[in-house]
Amino acid sequence: MGKIPRAPLFALKGDLAVAKEKTLFACTACGYETSRWVGKCPGCNAWNTMEETAPAASATFAAKPAKQRPGTGAEACLLSDIPEDITLRTSTGISELDRVLGGGIVEGGLMLIGGDPGVGKSTLLLQVCANLCRDGKRVLYISGEESAKQIKLRARRLGIDVPNLYVLAENALDNVEEKLTQIQPDVAVVDSVQTMYRPDMASAPGSVSQIRECTSLIMRLCKETGTAVFLVGHVTKDGAIAGPRMLEHMVDVVLYFEGDRQQEYRLLRAVKNRFGSVNELGVFQMTQEGMQVVTNPSEQLLSRRAKGASGSVVFCGMEGSRPLLCDVQALASQSYFGTPRRTVGGADASRVALLLAVLEKRANQRTYNQDVYINVAGGLELSEPAADLALCMAVVSSLKDEPLGADVAVMGEVGLAGEVRAIPLCERRIAECERLGFTTVVLPRENLRRIKPPEGMKLIGVDTVMQAASVLF
Repeated sequence: MGKIPRAPLFALKGDLAVAKEKTLFACTACGYETSRWVGKCPGCNAWNTMEETAPAASATFAAKPAKQRPGTGAEACLLSDIPEDITLRTSTGISELDRVLGGGIVEGGLMLIGGDPGVGKSTLLLQVCANLCRDGKRVLYISGEESAKQIKLRARRLGIDVPNLYVLAENALDNVEEKLTQIQPDVAVVDSVQTMYRPDMASAPGSVSQIRECTSLIMRLCKETGTAVFLVGHVTKDGAIAGPRMLEHMVDVVLYFEGDRQQEYRLLRAVKNRFGSVNELGVFQMTQEGMQVVTNPSEQLLSRRAKGASGSVVFCGMEGSRPLLCDVQALASQSYFGTPRRTVGGADASRVALLLAVLEKRANQRTYNQDVYINVAGGLELSEPAADLALCMAVVSSLKDEPLGADVAVMGEVGLAGEVRAIPLCERRIAECERLGFTTVVLPRENLRRIKPPEGMKLIGVDTVMQAASVLF
């Protein structure tokens, strides 16, 4: 018997050979591609992140256009020969946003702002566009999620009626590139980058490959034309910006808009800034007229503090270069369960567990039969170790049911041996306490040796948690 011929991989159709279509699976976390589905990504070891991508629209051997544009062909030059141009910053008209950006918008900068749905990203950026237009700038607002009429309704609600503000409802990046080249705006807003797509790519909008290619094209336009661009990014349920991690590496500035929609305060935090310092914080208040700047956040955060209540301690933290006073609250109550409950809001739960163990061992404060609840008023997140002593004294105050004085502030880092260690930028913290009328500050003794007490203020230096508790109670 003769051999049965196999089916050909290529079927001739006219003068072109049509190839068998292949299905690819791409990882939504890192972009790793494979020809078959796997449960665990070989690239980043993430589970259940492989998604099927559609094959290319044309399956012929015709010449394909290059996916990447050619380079600029620039010549290498010495660092000393590069001219030093002073980069001028453009104010956004919102002081808190200027603080977070490092002074304003830099020409040709690519800025990414992410946050939960409804937190106020689009509202804030529309207000920025209006302020820039009032200063004579040409601004283009590109929306891939809303129609032009919807943006008009939001602008009317915010009382925005300015010239030089162009609105484009489009998510095909080829058309966006054409309009950017035609209008040549000073500042552009892309809302959002996850809705943009390149028509020459087969993957769907929001996929890893689309986000990577769209951001790369927008970055090239920024650097070539000098247009500053704000990118709005969606976030996942974990709070990270959706898409590949490469997205945050490509942009110049990464901002996170934090805050619950049920709360009136919104926090804008910079986690990356090539033009200024990171970890800066801007405080906003959501009103019917849009985002309003909170000029004195320390006073606002302490305005509703309960007077004469135990378990309340004032702490001065540093958010970037800004000192910020906040109310650290603790509640200890008798536990009726085998394992006491520990509930923490606004601080690290593992750090609070460590401090409770230090109080138990070093300060003779019994918490093994107490339910302990920790809260930082105003929605702030305390991440620096300088808040350790304030957290400890709040717990001790609740255990003893003795309130601290209304004019007392506490700060210091606590070690496992119960010692109180020095903290940075102590002079700025004390100056902020003095400005708001606090007359007594409990701080590490090591810091007290380096600074001169301001007139009218009493600084108490302590070495251990036990000593701090005995001084305050």
